[in-house]
Amino acid sequence: MKSPKFLKPFLLIISLLLMTASCVSRKDVVYFQGLETAEAKIDTQQKSTLQIKPNDLLTISVSAPEQEAAMPFNLPVIGVPQGGMEVGLSVNGRQQLQTYLVDSEGNIEFPILGTVAVAGYNRQQLASELKGQISEYLQDPIVNVRLVNFQVSVLGEVNRPGTFEVRDEYLSLPKALGLAGDLSIYGRRDNVLVMREENGTKTHAYLDLTSADIINSPYYYLQQNDVVYVEPNAAQRQSASYNRNASVYISIASVLVSLIVLIAR
Repeated sequence: MKSPKFLKPFLLIISLLLMTASCVSRKDVVYFQGLETAEAKIDTQQKSTLQIKPNDLLTISVSAPEQEAAMPFNLPVIGVPQGGMEVGLSVNGRQQLQTYLVDSEGNIEFPILGTVAVAGYNRQQLASELKGQISEYLQDPIVNVRLVNFQVSVLGEVNRPGTFEVRDEYLSLPKALGLAGDLSIYGRRDNVLVMREENGTKTHAYLDLTSADIINSPYYYLQQNDVVYVEPNAAQRQSASYNRNASVYISIASVLVSLIVLIAR
């Protein structure tokens, strides 16, 4: 018995749909293509350190050969109440250095020195500035500055979206995506959005992870409170308009058609 004429064209269409759905171009998935060319153009000054901004939290410790003389330049170390909220840098798991909150004008109130402008400095620059001012009162001071509220948010088509606190002074976009478990297979790799606030103005950029040229972008290294958004790709957007199990149903239909053809022979 011959199979119905419509079965073979229908089976061919189903097979083509499956092949089309399963084929993904290398250029759409692989990161950092053309890395050698991009490295030749890299700006060695591009990897700038984080700049201090209003609402940042800082810990600043001052030490000297005569530690007792340096004590007035340090905030008192506080104990952490059991079950209480931790604010500052933990010391030996039970005590913390108090933090300085940078006010809306970019200043902090520092012991002995009074009001000190800190916004716009990076960590090393602020330490050097404070060292110069403290040297008028203290011999050979050592100043250590840390930014303790460096965090970024990674949203969209990643495996573990969320807000992440970062201890490292340098956080690249790929490392931030790594903290979020990398992009899902549905994430668009050529149009990753980075949103940033600079000097009270919101800015943004779209970066192409498939191109190694992103290593030369000023948005490649993230700043505190940056937001990274991974847009869904076309397949994911399209899936929102129909059943996500459509590919499964197509596969089942293909098997059924094959069985019908075999039975009809």
